[in-house]
Amino acid sequence: MRVHWTDTAREHLRAIHAYIAKDSPQYALRIVDRLTRRSQQIAEFPLSGRVVPEFEHGQIREVLDGPYRIIYYIKPDQIDVLAVIHAAQEIPNDK
Repeated sequence: MRVHWTDTAREHLRAIHAYIAKDSPQYALRIVDRLTRRSQQIAEFPLSGRVVPEFEHGQIREVLDGPYRIIYYIKPDQIDVLAVIHAAQEIPNDK
Protein backbone atom coordinates (compact mmCIF):
# COMPACT_ATOMS: atom_id res chain seq x y z
CA MET A 1 0.00 0.00 0.00
CA ARG A 2 1.17 3.52 -0.74
CA VAL A 3 2.27 5.73 2.17
CA HIS A 4 1.69 9.48 1.90
CA TRP A 5 3.47 11.86 4.28
CA THR A 6 1.22 14.82 5.02
CA ASP A 7 2.61 18.35 5.10
CA THR A 8 2.20 18.33 8.87
CA ALA A 9 4.23 15.12 9.25
CA ARG A 10 6.94 16.48 6.95
CA GLU A 11 7.11 19.65 9.02
CA HIS A 12 7.47 17.53 12.15
CA LEU A 13 10.42 15.71 10.55
CA ARG A 14 12.03 19.05 9.63
CA ALA A 15 11.60 20.29 13.21
CA ILE A 16 13.08 17.08 14.64
CA HIS A 17 16.03 17.37 12.27
CA ALA A 18 16.61 21.04 13.11
CA TYR A 19 16.51 20.39 16.85
CA ILE A 20 18.92 17.45 16.78
CA ALA A 21 21.20 19.09 14.19
CA LYS A 22 22.06 21.83 16.69
CA ASP A 23 24.25 19.24 18.42
CA SER A 24 24.93 16.73 15.64
CA PRO A 25 23.95 17.17 11.99
CA GLN A 26 24.98 13.59 11.20
CA TYR A 27 22.85 12.13 13.97
CA ALA A 28 19.92 14.30 12.89
CA LEU A 29 20.10 12.81 9.39
CA ARG A 30 20.24 9.27 10.79
CA ILE A 31 17.20 9.84 12.99
CA VAL A 32 15.11 11.33 10.17
CA ASP A 33 16.19 8.53 7.83
CA ARG A 34 15.24 5.91 10.41
CA LEU A 35 11.84 7.52 10.98
CA THR A 36 11.05 7.75 7.27
CA ARG A 37 12.12 4.14 6.69
CA ARG A 38 9.43 3.04 9.14
CA SER A 39 6.94 3.81 6.37
CA GLN A 40 8.09 0.56 4.72
CA GLN A 41 6.76 -1.38 7.72
CA ILE A 42 3.56 0.64 7.66
CA ALA A 43 3.09 0.00 3.93
CA GLU A 44 3.61 -3.76 4.25
CA PHE A 45 1.81 -4.25 7.57
CA PRO A 46 -0.64 -1.37 8.15
CA LEU A 47 -2.22 -3.02 11.17
CA SER A 48 1.12 -3.65 12.87
CA GLY A 49 0.91 -0.35 14.72
CA ARG A 50 -1.19 -0.02 17.83
CA VAL A 51 -4.40 1.97 17.95
CA VAL A 52 -3.62 5.51 19.15
CA PRO A 53 -5.02 5.67 22.71
CA GLU A 54 -6.07 9.33 22.38
CA PHE A 55 -8.41 8.47 19.49
CA GLU A 56 -9.41 4.82 20.02
CA HIS A 57 -10.21 4.54 16.30
CA GLY A 58 -9.07 1.37 14.53
CA GLN A 59 -7.86 3.22 11.45
CA ILE A 60 -5.66 5.69 13.37
CA ARG A 61 -2.55 3.84 14.48
CA GLU A 62 1.01 4.47 15.50
CA VAL A 63 4.38 2.81 15.43
CA LEU A 64 7.01 3.71 17.97
CA ASP A 65 10.64 4.34 17.10
CA GLY A 66 12.74 5.22 20.10
CA PRO A 67 11.08 8.21 21.73
CA TYR A 68 9.05 9.04 18.61
CA ARG A 69 5.45 8.21 17.70
CA ILE A 70 4.65 7.94 14.00
CA ILE A 71 0.89 8.39 13.77
CA TYR A 72 -0.92 7.32 10.63
CA TYR A 73 -4.40 6.89 9.21
CA ILE A 74 -5.30 3.83 7.14
CA LYS A 75 -7.47 4.65 4.14
CA PRO A 76 -8.76 2.12 1.61
CA ASP A 77 -6.26 3.22 -1.06
CA GLN A 78 -3.34 4.65 0.94
CA ILE A 79 -1.90 5.37 4.35
CA ASP A 80 -1.49 8.96 5.50
CA VAL A 81 1.25 9.70 8.01
CA LEU A 82 -0.36 12.41 10.11
CA ALA A 83 2.31 13.26 12.66
CA VAL A 84 5.72 12.39 14.04
CA ILE A 85 5.97 13.51 17.62
CA HIS A 86 8.16 12.87 20.62
CA ALA A 87 6.45 10.58 23.12
CA ALA A 88 6.59 13.34 25.75
CA GLN A 89 4.52 15.65 23.52
CA GLU A 90 0.77 15.79 23.37
CA ILE A 91 -0.94 15.20 20.04
CA PRO A 92 -1.82 18.57 18.47
CA ASN A 93 -5.53 19.44 18.74
CA ASP A 94 -5.89 19.90 14.96
CA LYS A 95 -5.27 16.16 14.30
